[in-house]
Amino acid sequence: MDYSFEEMSTSHRQAVIDIFNYFIKHSYAAFPEKEVGPDFFDRFLEMSPGYPKVVVKAPDQGVIGFGAMRPHHFADSFQRTAEISYFLLPAYTRKGIGTSMLGLLLREARQKGIDSLLANISSRNAESLSFHLKNGFRECGRFLRVGRKFGEDFDVVWMQKQLA
Repeated sequence: MDYSFEEMSTSHRQAVIDIFNYFIKHSYAAFPEKEVGPDFFDRFLEMSPGYPKVVVKAPDQGVIGFGAMRPHHFADSFQRTAEISYFLLPAYTRKGIGTSMLGLLLREARQKGIDSLLANISSRNAESLSFHLKNGFRECGRFLRVGRKFGEDFDVVWMQKQLA
């Protein structure tokens, strides 16, 4: 499949919001239960200054996904650790696009001196858990029944990938 990556910018605001809202409405991939508005995008950018943020585009389809890293913690002693998130519309999964996006973000993480990536994932998001395991992440922690969505409790699973 033909696709390309672009650095995320304000021109991608509505597409990113629409994708995130899709996952809010239809899955456990996005934690909120209520759709987000335009201020979500601004907060998203504010959370990750100086960290890579990308969108993935398909010809004639526009933006089909996005990914970003952000600091894990504000303390300077955690500068080598980042959290990673990505969302890819279901019609475009299992085609290598997510793995390519992760590879791009991993390269940028290494250039930034990051050697530990963390992902937090709903225990009810089997596809994401499998994707992360397949791509070298390992489960390193689990908070039991801390979330509730669609009337069901879920755990938050923390996964980690060491880059060095």
